[in-house]
Amino acid sequence: MAIQTQVTIGGKTLTLSNLDKVLYPAVPFTKSHVIDYYRRIAPVLLPHLKNRPLTLKRFPDGVGKEFFYEKRCPVFRPHWMKTAALWSKSNQQHISYCLVNDLASLIWTANLACLELHTSLARFQKPAQPTAMVFDLDPGPGTDIIDCAQVALWLRDFLDRHKLKCFPKTSGSKGLQIYVPLNGAATFDQTKDFARMTTEQLASDHPEKILSRMARQLRRKKVFIDWSQNDHHKTTVCAYSLRAKDHPTVSTPIKWIELESAFKARSAGQLFFEAQTALKRADKFGDLFAPVLELRQKLPAIS
Repeated sequence: MAIQTQVTIGGKTLTLSNLDKVLYPAVPFTKSHVIDYYRRIAPVLLPHLKNRPLTLKRFPDGVGKEFFYEKRCPVFRPHWMKTAALWSKSNQQHISYCLVNDLASLIWTANLACLELHTSLARFQKPAQPTAMVFDLDPGPGTDIIDCAQVALWLRDFLDRHKLKCFPKTSGSKGLQIYVPLNGAATFDQTKDFARMTTEQLASDHPEKILSRMARQLRRKKVFIDWSQNDHHKTTVCAYSLRAKDHPTVSTPIKWIELESAFKARSAGQLFFEAQTALKRADKFGDLFAPVLELRQKLPAIS
């Protein structure tokens, strides 16, 4: 019989179970470790989750085993768990997503063996209005995160010429993600168009290194910039989320100077962070991704 532990967080009671279950066998890293990581990272993570429809990526038997995405907030959720009902065109019905706005809600999702947290670029109150634009840099065969770093630096320079500041984070997997804060009235149609045109221009400038189309037969030795993530029905892994890899890596915000240093040293290891390192960085730097939630910018017209 599974041992259960009852805890109270912020006046909310929840039951934790199977705390000794190993979810990352290579380390090993248990569900208790997962919950502890999310508890400790919460001060910098929760602002990026607040009021955003959340898709859970659950691994009930740990990484390397079967997993599933869960958009609809489980019906067995506690009564205090907040949700947001959004219309699904493909399903022709409203779907109630989980909203993780406080520590108790975060720990409840972690107890579901939800290792990865995937959020919308928009808050539920304005689902058609993204607060940021994202460029997802995915290395093809024969490339790695250092190749992504080169592309990220080119992208930063391009955006800087258009008076747009951007902020990098690791995906926690193979690549990088570059966020452009907006926090204004831009629509997904506008961000997708701008991201597409930007990517196509960069691919034209650097055809030997950048791919703007999702054509797997062309991916070798190139970095694919996925601009299509700028869509109301898509999600991106949240900053500070764990990833379901062999080790508990984290999608980690980084400084541009760190990216430049790793690129100059050709050191991929400088751009991979596991849970303990991510916690130490949060203690040292605070939330490097805070400007993504605060900085207001307008998309310029480009041709």
